[in-house]
Amino acid sequence: MQTNFTAEQLATPRIDAANQILRKCVHCGFCTATCPTYALLGDELDSPRGRIYLIKNMLESGQPADEKTVKHLDRCLSCLSCMTTCPSGVNYMHLVDEARAHVEETYRRPLFERLLRNVLAYTMPRPGLFRLSLIGAKIASPLAPVAKSFGATRIAALLGLVPKRMPTPERMGQPGTYPAQGARKGRVALLMGCVQSVLDPGINAATIRLLTRLGYEVVVSGEEACCGSLTHHMGLEQDALARARRSIDQWTKADVDAVIITASGCGTTIKDYGHMLRHDAAYAEKARAISAKAKDVTEFLMAQDLPAAQGGLRLAYHSACSMQHGQKIRTEPQRLLRRAGFTVVEVPEGHLCCGSAGTYNILQPEIAVRLRERKVANIESLAPEAIATGNIGCITQIGLGTKIPILHTVELLDWAYGGPRPARLAGT
Repeated sequence: MQTNFTAEQLATPRIDAANQILRKCVHCGFCTATCPTYALLGDELDSPRGRIYLIKNMLESGQPADEKTVKHLDRCLSCLSCMTTCPSGVNYMHLVDEARAHVEETYRRPLFERLLRNVLAYTMPRPGLFRLSLIGAKIASPLAPVAKSFGATRIAALLGLVPKRMPTPERMGQPGTYPAQGARKGRVALLMGCVQSVLDPGINAATIRLLTRLGYEVVVSGEEACCGSLTHHMGLEQDALARARRSIDQWTKADVDAVIITASGCGTTIKDYGHMLRHDAAYAEKARAISAKAKDVTEFLMAQDLPAAQGGLRLAYHSACSMQHGQKIRTEPQRLLRRAGFTVVEVPEGHLCCGSAGTYNILQPEIAVRLRERKVANIESLAPEAIATGNIGCITQIGLGTKIPILHTVELLDWAYGGPRPARLAGT
C-alpha cells in the first residue's frame, strides 16, 4: 500500500511504525474471509482491509479521529484472525493498537459513552473494586430488561453479564508463595489476574495445585493483579504501560523461570511487552526478558512429563482468538486434553470469535450476541458433555448462551491428574 506521510510525521516513532505496517498491505482481501464483523455485517469498512484504509487516512491527515472512523474501529474485536490469514505479514494488532491510542487522544466521545468506558477502565483492573461493583450490579440486574426497553443496550448487556451466583473466593490463588511438592524443578510466577480472579478464582487454584504437584514453586504477587490488557485495547496507553511496568518489576524481582498465564487475552499482551515498551530506555530490556518468559499454562505443560490419564468426558474445545491468533497456540491444549484421556472434538468455524473480546460484549452488545449465538450453535451441534477453553472472557460469554458446562482447560487437567472434580461438572 502506498502511503503519503510527511518526513516530519515519520520522525514520530509511532507514525513511522504504522507506516511500515501499512506499506505491507497489498489489498488482497484474504482477511475479509475470516473477519467476524465482515462475516456478519458485510461492510467493507468492517473488515481489516477497510479499517486499514481508515487508519491510513486518519494518521496521514494528522487530524483528530472522526465519528465514522471511530465507529468502525470500535466494531473491531481485535480477534486477530486476519493476521492468521494474511499472506503479507501485516501486523494488524500493532496497527490497530496505535489507531486506538490516536482515537483516545484526539476524539471526544459522547458523554454517556465516556462515562461507561471510564467506569469499565477504572473498576475492571482492580479486583477488590470489581467484586464490589459486581455485587452492586447483581442487585440491579433485574432491571436489565427495563434498560433494554429504553434503548440502554449497553447497560442491559453489562447487567446481563453478572453471574447468577457470586463465586466464593479461593484461598489458593491469593498472593503468596506456594511450595513445590517433592523435588523442586523450578520456580514460576502466576499472573493473578483482575477479572478472572473474581469471576472464576478456581482457575488459579487448579493451576497452582497442578504445578505444585509437578514440582514447581508458584509465586503469586498481589502488587499488580492486572497486566494492562483491558486498558491497552481501549486505547488508554499510559494506564496500560504503567500496569505493564509494575508487572515487569514484580516478576523481575521474583526471579522466576517462567511467567504462567491462564487468561489467553492477557498472555497476548504480556508477550508483547517487549514491543510496547521498546522506546522506554529503563524498561525495554526487562520487558523483552519478561515477554520471553511468558507462557500460557498449556504451552508450559506441553514441556512437562505428564503421564496418560483417564479424563473420560467428550469435550468441545473452543480456541480463544487470543490463543490461536494472538499467541499462535493452536494444538497444544487439545493434545494435552487427549493425553489426559478426554475425547476432544473441534468446533466448526473455530476461527471465528465468540464475541467476548475484553469489554466488547458490553460496548458492542448487538454484534457480540450474534457472534455468541453463532458460536453456541456450532458447539451444541457436536453434543459435547462439556466445553474447554483457555480464556475467562470466552467462559463468561459462551456460558451465557448454553447449559453445557464450560471450564478452563487447566481445571480439567488438574482433575485428570489428581485434583478435585470441578463443581460445574456435577451431573456429567
